[in-house]
Amino acid sequence: MLFGRTKKNPIKLPEHGAVEWKYATCGYCSTGCSIEVGLNAEGKAVASRGVADADVNRGKLCVKGLVEHRLFDTAGRGMYPMKRKHWSDPWERTTWDEAFTLLHDGIRGIQAKYGRDSVAVISTGQMLTEEFYTLGKLTRGLIGTNTYDGNTTLCMASAVSGYKRSFGSDGPPGCYDDFSHTNCLIAWGSNLPEQHPIIYYRMKDAQEKRHFPLIVVDPRLTMLGQNADIYLPLTPGTDVVLQNAMMHVIFKEGLEDKRYIEANTNGLEELKAEVAKWDPTTASKVCGINEETIRVVARLFAKANPAMCIWTMGINQSTHGSDGVVGINNLCLITGNVGRPGGAPLSITGQCNAMGTREWSSASGLPNYRLLEYEKDRLEIANFWNIDPEFLPKKVGPKQTDIYQVMEAGAIKGMWLVATNPMTSLPNTSRVRKAMEQLEFCCVQDCYTDTESAQYATLYLPAGTWAEKNGVMTNTERRINLVNPVVPCPGEAKPDLWIFNRAAERFNTEGRVKFPEKAADIFLEMREISRGRLSDISGMDHALLEKSRGIQWPYTAEQVARGEPPPKGGKRLYTVDGTFRYPDGKAKLIALPFVVNYEVPDDEYPFWLNTGRLIEHWHGRTKTGKIGNNNKFSPIPFIEMNPDAAGELGVREGEYVRLVSRRSDAVVMAKLTSRVRKNMVFLPFHFHDCANRLTIANLDPHSRQPAYKQSAVRIETIANQYEAAILSKEMRTF
Repeated sequence: MLFGRTKKNPIKLPEHGAVEWKYATCGYCSTGCSIEVGLNAEGKAVASRGVADADVNRGKLCVKGLVEHRLFDTAGRGMYPMKRKHWSDPWERTTWDEAFTLLHDGIRGIQAKYGRDSVAVISTGQMLTEEFYTLGKLTRGLIGTNTYDGNTTLCMASAVSGYKRSFGSDGPPGCYDDFSHTNCLIAWGSNLPEQHPIIYYRMKDAQEKRHFPLIVVDPRLTMLGQNADIYLPLTPGTDVVLQNAMMHVIFKEGLEDKRYIEANTNGLEELKAEVAKWDPTTASKVCGINEETIRVVARLFAKANPAMCIWTMGINQSTHGSDGVVGINNLCLITGNVGRPGGAPLSITGQCNAMGTREWSSASGLPNYRLLEYEKDRLEIANFWNIDPEFLPKKVGPKQTDIYQVMEAGAIKGMWLVATNPMTSLPNTSRVRKAMEQLEFCCVQDCYTDTESAQYATLYLPAGTWAEKNGVMTNTERRINLVNPVVPCPGEAKPDLWIFNRAAERFNTEGRVKFPEKAADIFLEMREISRGRLSDISGMDHALLEKSRGIQWPYTAEQVARGEPPPKGGKRLYTVDGTFRYPDGKAKLIALPFVVNYEVPDDEYPFWLNTGRLIEHWHGRTKTGKIGNNNKFSPIPFIEMNPDAAGELGVREGEYVRLVSRRSDAVVMAKLTSRVRKNMVFLPFHFHDCANRLTIANLDPHSRQPAYKQSAVRIETIANQYEAAILSKEMRTF
């Protein structure tokens, strides 16, 4: 007798009268899901569905992707350019022609008065790659400011820095296919089911087939931690200590891959000397993990053959973020787990096209991982763009987190802000507000008029969003995929690429620098300067990308000439015999001393404050906060609080409390759960003027990424719950 279904029928989603489907790539997280948007007979977007033959998501979409088509009709969209003399004045409608004159004159006026670098240009990880490339060409080649960065500094800078320090270049070595080959997986500060649910499906499917142990390292018992074979609730900020202790065990017990280390690495003796100080007994007192558990995990990882590590913001957003990434790289290198199926240190990227900005925006150097510090790289790009090589700076400028400190000091007087909202996303927002108040010129280019940062703009440029535009994005596993325009931009709004090209016309007065109009042509230009580089895309074009449902780089013209089809998946960087990007081809093992350089709880502020994501929301809720199917799950700011701590303070489930840090305060609802320890609270960062009122602006010394995960707060009860509810509402209102 058979029980249940003998055949699983796929779930059929409602199509709501769709008569035509257009292909795109999801514009939320870095997973890179292929998506189709359905249009009805009137051309209105009415449905979204996953693409079944796309290797990344295999027909699946998360709760955000399933209703992504509703973005096109959300409130607050910018319909026409606007201007005003001062940010406190009312807006006045203007024309695009005048807007570009104001943009040019505003930037050049500030530069003439205060110097070339007195104007900041800050972009996002949510534009398309051709847009990044064009903005970089405009900023580096014509505007000439070195005060240029993207908001990816807030999420992935530590991964970038760590990869560069260990391997000589950015670029994640692994891929999703590694889940299907690994024998052990350690997730460091990564909660896949909520942060990257489709990657979680890939991992879980592989685990069910291979039965590999899942080890989760996280101060908070996340959804992924609840599904772990071993859960390590380490003390916040002490990942490096745990990593050093694991390497101590591996070296002491002779579990390292000696052949791989000798053939592919430098720095072994310095690393051994440092980890010798961190025996499990000593480390346990600092990181809070039982010493025998440390030994068990170290042995599991070293003996798995192969084993992999993944991580997200729990590692990156720390004063030890870059060191934490290097520590993961060290673990993988000494066990021979780089460049082999199932063996990889794989950073799970944050934004949908954070990889695109890392590769092509020129914010951290020049296109395709070229460095401003290298004369050869400057000459190559200057000749390709037809500009004077001496016009390019000889080192990279300040990161976004440093830019606002320079602005606060009065050395930056102008800003062009593209599709990012620092008034919500930067730590210690009261200081950010003071910095923006003293700007003499501020242009905000965004698809929404009601962002908090737009309050301080003197010029507003309405831009298209997601699939109102054409171009490519690169996902976590270096897979480039296409976005087609599904619907036109509303009103007078324009795609970011059109805006950059029109702006370039004002700065490109001699016509020396070429700015192609079409994204497909820009991609062909990009692939020319990718030939022979780490990120070689010379075998790709837009049509092939759509046909293949995305292609991982590198995929070269030489492979095409040999008749090799695009890889279906499983493309890895480096090899087990060493192809690292340092001149000698070897990776660096780097010793990591541990220093407490972050805020910790004390008698006045006794709780750790941890911030993070919810599956239903995206960043500052500029998009998802306006979509009912997303917002209904978490419409108000709240904290997760331990029931024992709540009992001692007299806080009941559903009551509003006041969180107080050394920076400011915020009113939130208390949700009682044992997912957080007694001396910790978890606060989702999505809500306006809430989490980042509290966080501290401590930065990682290598990546300049903020330590969002390590702040201290106290909890105060509120007698008047009605008044508290009103305050909480104000913190979630756009």
